[in-house]
Amino acid sequence: MHLRKLLFIFLIIVLLLIAFLVFRFKGALPAVLPPQERPKAMVVDNELGLKLPEGFNIEIFAENLKSPRVLTFDSLGTLLVSVPSEGKVVALPDKNNDSKADEIITLIQNLDRPHGLAIQDSKLYVAQVSNVLAFDYDSQNLKVTNQKSVVDLPPAGRHFTRTIRFGPDGKLYIAVGSTCDVCVEKDERNGTILQVDSQTGQSQIFAKGLRNSVFFTFDPQTAKIWATEMGRDFLGDNLPPDEINIIEEGKDYGWPFCYGRQVHDINFDKKVYVQIVPQPPCGQTEPPIYEIPAHSAPLGLVFITSSHFPDDWQDDLLVAYHGSWNRSTPSGYKIVRLKINDEKVISEEDFISGFLPASPTGEQGTQTIGRPVDLIFDKEGSLYISDDKAGVIYKLAKR
Repeated sequence: MHLRKLLFIFLIIVLLLIAFLVFRFKGALPAVLPPQERPKAMVVDNELGLKLPEGFNIEIFAENLKSPRVLTFDSLGTLLVSVPSEGKVVALPDKNNDSKADEIITLIQNLDRPHGLAIQDSKLYVAQVSNVLAFDYDSQNLKVTNQKSVVDLPPAGRHFTRTIRFGPDGKLYIAVGSTCDVCVEKDERNGTILQVDSQTGQSQIFAKGLRNSVFFTFDPQTAKIWATEMGRDFLGDNLPPDEINIIEEGKDYGWPFCYGRQVHDINFDKKVYVQIVPQPPCGQTEPPIYEIPAHSAPLGLVFITSSHFPDDWQDDLLVAYHGSWNRSTPSGYKIVRLKINDEKVISEEDFISGFLPASPTGEQGTQTIGRPVDLIFDKEGSLYISDDKAGVIYKLAKR
């Protein structure tokens, strides 16, 4: 009995000694233990209720816009925005640099759901449903003149948006969505990215098999096209994945016969194929470089080249997930950062969330306060975000 008491006292002393050493030398522990990676803190310290990493500030740059979509800056730094629902392109000058648009100036109106915008050689290019128009653009006085049609586009159906960008090669690239959810198109230009000579209007299919690549951008390092892609509907909550693709000339990205990593869509294509290598119909299609959870509806994307962001974030990718409309549990409704290394996505983390707030019980909410669309940096490195649900343009910068 005496021995048991001695052992118990000894054990208590040992435990107290261990506790003392841990407390006394806890500052030395990281030198001994491997460092733990901790996620960057997400905070809500803005009136908008949005979560973003510590060190950033977000505010409304412009409001009272009806479903703003594509963003571009002119040579003097004025933000231009397409408003398809009103058939308009508007300018949002901020002459006093107070991070608030001074006014909403209508540059062009009475268009057929204008979407894509691009500026080249003092001309403003606008992609509406049936064609791409070019205007002489006076950035000083915010006026356009001399409308001209550059190229006609195929008939629209389910996906009417046409997004445009000039590439480093000086050619105009146009994303043309499909007319349907899943079908064989009558016009081969639907479900593609076109390449156009803006001087002659001559066009060709640059890449095909793209159901609805609403937004794309050029990698500032390689000049390659990176595009978001929305997968088809009605295969359930988790299929098919949405995608990010690197678009190369002459390649087929699978739609309508394939999705994801060369998966045959047997719900649409009932044919039975001979098992040869590469296996038809998907063996010669291009798989995505990254799969996104189904129905996230990825839209705008931009490479980080801003001094407002940490050094180890440079050349990573920000992507806007517009959010699902037909999933039993909503997905998307946020902006994510994709860590990029050698044209591979290493990881994904939320950058801005809270567009779909949680319910009072803490469960996934269903009432959205916003849906992010396009992303663009200004010359100073601030990030502008269009939101076609809230009808606003946000501005995000380093605190």
